[in-house]
Amino acid sequence: MKLETLLLHSLFAACLLVCALTLGAMLTTQAGVPAVAAGHAPVVAVSSAAG
Repeated sequence: MKLETLLLHSLFAACLLVCALTLGAMLTTQAGVPAVAAGHAPVVAVSSAAG
């Protein structure tokens, strides 16, 4: 029982760390919305023209 509890606590800590790092990366990114939208615009244009 002690091993299972330790594994659950370590899994929870690892998931919390991954979530915190992902949120931190999203909040501190330097790319603006227009740059991201312009980067995806050719893909959208090709997709809509093809189908």
